[in-house]
Amino acid sequence: QVQLVQSGGGSGQPGGSLRISCKIPGYTANRYCMGWFRQTPGDEREGLATIDTDGSTNYVDAVKGRFTVSTDYAKNNVYLDMNSLKPEDTAAYYCGYRDGSCGSMWYRLFKYWGQGTQVSVSS
Repeated sequence: QVQLVQSGGGSGQPGGSLRISCKIPGYTANRYCMGWFRQTPGDEREGLATIDTDGSTNYVDAVKGRFTVSTDYAKNNVYLDMNSLKPEDTAAYYCGYRDGSCGSMWYRLFKYWGQGTQVSVSS
């Protein structure tokens, strides 16, 4: 089982910004999808954003315009830049990998996961 390595996140204030990084697996399919998810206790993991190997991105409405997913293939990283943070963004954040193109953000379609990073937003 491959575990992706995350870094970043932490605590922020409403209206502030945070970044989380995730290492893309050393071995990947020719086409693959990286996604960002979050989870609060008692809830299912929620898809937030995905980025395909062709650079196309997709966001759920809750984060559209505030969060940005990007990749740096030279560093083998995928990033989630979170701006205009809100207290309701408080959650554990996970990156995920799946073979093939991005489509549904249903978390069960993703086979490799990061260890999770806590993001807490409060004043």
